[in-house]
Amino acid sequence: MLVQKFDNFLQSVDLKSYRDKYRPIKIVEMDLPKEVQAINMLYKVYWDQKKFLSFEDFYKEYLNSQKTEIESFRQRTTMCKDCFYRGLPARIYRTWASIITQIHAGYVAESVFGEGTVAMSDELDHQGADFQVRYKGKILNYQVKKKSFSGEVRRGKGGVKNKIEGQFIDINYEVPSSDYFENPKKKDGEYKLPYKRFQENKELKRFPNGFVVFAPYAFEQKKKEIDGALK
Repeated sequence: MLVQKFDNFLQSVDLKSYRDKYRPIKIVEMDLPKEVQAINMLYKVYWDQKKFLSFEDFYKEYLNSQKTEIESFRQRTTMCKDCFYRGLPARIYRTWASIITQIHAGYVAESVFGEGTVAMSDELDHQGADFQVRYKGKILNYQVKKKSFSGEVRRGKGGVKNKIEGQFIDINYEVPSSDYFENPKKKDGEYKLPYKRFQENKELKRFPNGFVVFAPYAFEQKKKEIDGALK
């Protein structure tokens, strides 16, 4: 199954070394024009072509395919070449880590609803859906809602929900910091609240390397609801 292959791929990523390497680098933080963004290529490689590349290999493909547009953008921003090409991998890595987690959710949804039921693309993304499920005549537009324990954080897709048909469904992606997993207990032996809440959440699971992904339960309830209504 593809979802198992993608599970294995995500678990093979050395997430800690990437975070240590790229978290301090925030040089290229301006808005990127569409022709320089990596989102479309991420969908193409990991969803359409089903090529599960390492970040390094993906970044090489990204640079090769959009080299002219990237360099043109650098020149327009008047940023020095060394600074820009030191900062760009860190910027693209953050997008990569976010989108491949979302793509994994698409594979999990497809394992629940059935092969060929899930669509994902840059176009759908801009219309407000991280991925779309078509199941037994129903159209479900899933939107990953990222939350932190200090408040909500989400990718900006507000005001676009009326562009496509179907029901919009938010699925919550709530991730405590890695500190809670490394030291889950308080001095009195009780589990810290963020860790406890995560452990009780049936919709999410955490791989040993730190990747947090959606579990089938996040989609099984909606499938049961649709199946039950059609009986």
